[in-house]
Amino acid sequence: MSEFKSFEGGIETNAIQPFLVGSMSKDSRLAILKKHGLEYKDDPNTFYDLQKFLSAFEEVKNQFGEMNLFLIGKAVMDNAQFPPMNGLKEALESLDVAYHMNHRKAGVPMFNPSTGQMLEGIGHYKLTRFDQDAKEAVMVCHTPYPSKFEEGLILQIVRKFKPEGSIRTKVTLDETKETRRTGGETCTFIINW
Repeated sequence: MSEFKSFEGGIETNAIQPFLVGSMSKDSRLAILKKHGLEYKDDPNTFYDLQKFLSAFEEVKNQFGEMNLFLIGKAVMDNAQFPPMNGLKEALESLDVAYHMNHRKAGVPMFNPSTGQMLEGIGHYKLTRFDQDAKEAVMVCHTPYPSKFEEGLILQIVRKFKPEGSIRTKVTLDETKETRRTGGETCTFIINW
């Protein structure tokens, strides 16, 4: 599995607003979206083809560098739908629900808050370790999104929900494990606060 490749067809996302941040101009970002067949509408209820969106991400990486993917990831917290969250552990555990809330499959939302039903097809974010005393957590990401984007997303969650008194926040891709950058199925991030 690699970055920038949707797991299956018929998947859409409405979380396109964060794409419009970064160090490149808004006109450049809109032009990239348009080049990949996506006409941006300033409406959070508009959904876009996921593979076309991932192709636009790949072009941003190739033309403007990975730091822009990181900045897009950081912007997700302020521009996408999230369930109510209290505290860092709950926020990290809720990431998978939020991820599914902002995608749909064949026109059907991939998370139904009334029933708790989650559709498969985009992978998952899984908190595999949370140690409050050591101030460390581990998140395994099995998604088609680029790892630098996920690093920015997770870092922003940690910054927003870190416990009082925590000064330092850090999210590191664990390169001792498989990564999607090198053809693996998942990316594992070590989170410190």
